[in-house]
Amino acid sequence: MKYLATEIEIEGVDWSNSDAILKEEAKVALSLFERGLIREMHFDEDHCAVMILECQSKTEAEETLQQLPLVKAGMIKFEIKELKPYTGFSRLL
Repeated sequence: MKYLATEIEIEGVDWSNSDAILKEEAKVALSLFERGLIREMHFDEDHCAVMILECQSKTEAEETLQQLPLVKAGMIKFEIKELKPYTGFSRLL
């Protein structure tokens, strides 16, 4: 199943001296991408991460995102929504 994960920044997080954790974040994200768990990664206009995940369940999607260093450190969290197939075209048939 596909899931949409949208980053929610935590207020009051000190982002100074975050170079090391951001580099580790990129390494873990690449690993999850290579394993096929993260299918797409983007930044929105506010520079928040938006991802499409391919997981067996919402729980697996949550566990996948928990592997990210910024999530582990409590610097960001994600809202996760299951994406379902669009059925609107059936109205035309």
